[in-house]
Amino acid sequence: MSAKDFLFELGTEELPPKALKSLSSALESGIRSGLENLLGKEQLSGTTFKAYGAPRRLAVLATDLPTEVPESRITVQGPPEKIAFDADGNPSKALQGFARKCGTEVDQLSVIGGKYSFEKVTPAQPVAPLLSEVITQALDNLPIPKRMRWGSSRAEFVRPVKWVVLLFGDEVVPCEIMSHTAGRHTRGHRFHYNEPIELFDGRQYAETLKQKGKVLADFEERQELIRGQLLAEAEKVGGNVVIDEGLLEEVCALNEWPVALTGRFEARFLEVPSQALISSMADHQKYFHLLDNNGKLMPYFITVANIESRDPQLVIEGNEKVIRPRLSDAAFFFETDKKQTLESRTEALKKIVFQNELGTVYEKSTRISGLAGLIADQIGGDGVHASRAGLLCKADLVSEMVLEFPELQGLMGYHYALNDGEPEEVALAQNEHYMPRFHGDELPQTKTGIAVAIADRLDTLVGLFGINQPPTGSKDPFALRRATLGTLRIIVENDLALDLRTLLQAAADQYGQLPAQNTVVEQVLEFMLERFRAWYEERGISVDNYIAVHTLRPTKPLDFDRRVRAVSHFRTLPESASLAAANKRVSNILSKQEGEVADNVDSSLLTDAAEVELAKQVTALEAELAPFFEKGDYQNALEALAKLQAPVDRFFEEVMVMADDEKVRGNRLALLTKLRNLFLGVADISLIAG
Repeated sequence: MSAKDFLFELGTEELPPKALKSLSSALESGIRSGLENLLGKEQLSGTTFKAYGAPRRLAVLATDLPTEVPESRITVQGPPEKIAFDADGNPSKALQGFARKCGTEVDQLSVIGGKYSFEKVTPAQPVAPLLSEVITQALDNLPIPKRMRWGSSRAEFVRPVKWVVLLFGDEVVPCEIMSHTAGRHTRGHRFHYNEPIELFDGRQYAETLKQKGKVLADFEERQELIRGQLLAEAEKVGGNVVIDEGLLEEVCALNEWPVALTGRFEARFLEVPSQALISSMADHQKYFHLLDNNGKLMPYFITVANIESRDPQLVIEGNEKVIRPRLSDAAFFFETDKKQTLESRTEALKKIVFQNELGTVYEKSTRISGLAGLIADQIGGDGVHASRAGLLCKADLVSEMVLEFPELQGLMGYHYALNDGEPEEVALAQNEHYMPRFHGDELPQTKTGIAVAIADRLDTLVGLFGINQPPTGSKDPFALRRATLGTLRIIVENDLALDLRTLLQAAADQYGQLPAQNTVVEQVLEFMLERFRAWYEERGISVDNYIAVHTLRPTKPLDFDRRVRAVSHFRTLPESASLAAANKRVSNILSKQEGEVADNVDSSLLTDAAEVELAKQVTALEAELAPFFEKGDYQNALEALAKLQAPVDRFFEEVMVMADDEKVRGNRLALLTKLRNLFLGVADISLIAG
């Protein structure tokens, strides 16, 4: 089958930089998917796809795309032979209806496997006329939350469309996309070569734009070029550039012909907390900062220009002129903020509403303070420091610096607390209580920071559930799911033996009265334990391990985690499948009993050798497992229980549990209850797959 290269380019006004990469990837995926539906995956086995994305263009190149949609034949089955004709030999309504549905006559049908059938043949057809439909569908499916219109056009896109290129081989595919007639002319760099560039060969698309138009259309190539330029510029001044991947991606999406340049600022600004300067440079100006060999911020920045200037120094000076007032503002805010203590700022929190039904941020800080002190006492921390840190932890929200740079909340609280002479742990907790800020972020290290971090999250959880506003579907405006996972991480990864029910009750008590006061503790507890499911799925731990533990509802996250990991280990043992099946059998037997089963086994009623042996082993294990359970050593407990496989299997092979003698039957049920309770000391093993 013959093949040609297929190139599509959509020329636009500057695309949103934070969305460019995802739009480019989605367009390539959408076109690939559309062609797979059209031609079939097998027909595309020799076709390669390449996405291009730059500030003013999205493009997709498919090399060696088949020129034809092959002929297809589909056999459709209809009514069976026995009901196809009536007694007089006339076609039945069923057969006539089938023929009409197939667009044919009864005499054109054939019998296959006892049923009337019809072979639908779709003749081969050229691909070229179908490409515009594939592209339009892919464009319609792009992840664009809000589309816009421009001029008198009815077309909608994330930015106004300026041109469309659609080549199949060296020919233009005649069609209209986004109110533009497809052609073969792209455009070069807005400043270096803002002229039409004629294209004849899709494979030469990127090279033609680079050589003639001063445009690097390949996102990855452009990104690596910028990375190399940043490293080279840093080397010139003896520094180490910090390349934040998110910033690098954004800068790449802002430039078609990137040129990195190094500027500097006055060393006096280094007296301001470095993160404030970094935020100002990165968030507002898209600059990269440099550190010296000791990890200290240097008075330099690297900017990436979208032009190769004849006088780079002018560009550098222009950027230095722009950054100076930004850094001056940061320095001014910092010096102004230090004139007022964090404690004095808490008064302003009384005017800021946390949530209408839950009061002000000041009231939240007071609740955090009380709960943090209680938690600190339980984990061996300083309750006084934790209470103090909790009271101050939101005060920096009303500082000038945080009002200007919201991302510095917590960090500025740390600096201001140190400036106020607060104990170091109190200061550290101002920043640490926000940790982890995102998935995989570092955790608080000090016990004061840990206590305030947990208290803040639990207060929010109890409050929102208490006013009947839990997360629903994808809506989670207060990020309660993230708050829960953060709390679980802090507790588990720091080996803290904290009981969630106890802490949630303490949090609820501080509110005094909530609409759902009587049920909120159990509601939040269940919500938090449910978050463990996603936790373990992400770590590749089977969900039924989680279910086996969750059914017991251990309320200490650390204990919960140890049980799940013990079950995961148990399942690697050769005895696990047999014992899981036995537990399921025992569970089924006991669930069918209407009356209560005795607590103790009467040894005088044990007659069969198999039940005598099992009873002996169970009794011995009760004593052996006690210290394991006390220490939470569930892995060794389950390893010990694995020794029961042989006596349990023998018991079920040789002993009739539901004996005719009521006393013997009751005694055997009591033995099975004791057996099951040993396993329930860790998890409900009956719920794991064999």
